[in-house]
Amino acid sequence: MTVDRFGRNIHYLRISLTDRCNLRCVYCMPEHVQFRSREQVLGDEELLRLFRLFVALGFDKFRLTGGEPTMRHNLVELVRTMAHTPYVRELAMTTNGLLLSRMAKPLAEAGLTRVNISVDSLDPARYAALTRRDRLDEVMAGIHAAEEAGLRPIKLNTVVARDFSESSDVIDLARLTLDHDWHVRYIEMMPVGGSADFARAQIVTEAELRDHITAALGRLETVNDGRLDGEARLFRLAGARGTLGFISSVTAPFCAGCSRLRLTADGRIRMCLLREGEIDLLTPLRAGAMDTELTGLIRRAVWIKPWGHGLEHGAIATNLGMHEIGG
Repeated sequence: MTVDRFGRNIHYLRISLTDRCNLRCVYCMPEHVQFRSREQVLGDEELLRLFRLFVALGFDKFRLTGGEPTMRHNLVELVRTMAHTPYVRELAMTTNGLLLSRMAKPLAEAGLTRVNISVDSLDPARYAALTRRDRLDEVMAGIHAAEEAGLRPIKLNTVVARDFSESSDVIDLARLTLDHDWHVRYIEMMPVGGSADFARAQIVTEAELRDHITAALGRLETVNDGRLDGEARLFRLAGARGTLGFISSVTAPFCAGCSRLRLTADGRIRMCLLREGEIDLLTPLRAGAMDTELTGLIRRAVWIKPWGHGLEHGAIATNLGMHEIGG
């Protein structure tokens, strides 16, 4: 078990496999962005070596992110190796879903546990405006392919942006839970990188979202007596098969229960999504560091993990964009 200085058990690692993406979401990156070269990113063996060190320290929950993780070369074999590593309890992935129609089945067979799929609108025009790409049909095909492959429960991640999203987007997505055993999760805009000012101006609060949904679809019933499920506070529409979750990282942070670190595609541990502090693993790894030295750096990252994101004190992380951190 790895415990930080505040007594939190840190056992969850989000691994960014690449900073590359096949969308250009307005809250994540600019239209014209310079991605890292392959040499600047952890290679397969480097990644797996670090992965095993985290497992040896007691990390048992892992999520593969990007950029867009399905763009990572050799993804299925990476998943197979990770999923069959002893003591790994959960291996999930967050994806935009564009490539899932052909990748969901092989990923499930390799051992992937489940997927979170990002979809911010069911309206093709607004989806295209948010992502700068007209590919909603591919996302929906990917969602159904993931469900058929057994990557359940299906969780749909929806970032709500004022002036881009509309109440109809929020309601349409909520309506999906009436007939599908899916979990729709509304995520507050988070101020990170070059989009930080945009994000702060576009935040839509949980209270506003819930008002829109109840006005259109009826009362929301709390799930789990209002306790957080990971980062989300869960609700259910009357008679619905699925649930609605609200992740309010900015206005209602859940730092006291945070159990995660992040490993960026270029081999840096990030202790908090919304803070700039990082510890470089790639440089010592390529300089020939022993496992004991790398393990010591991971332990240090756990120990100095901050209590909260610091937004209330004006701390804004601007050194990396969301696509470089892994969300």
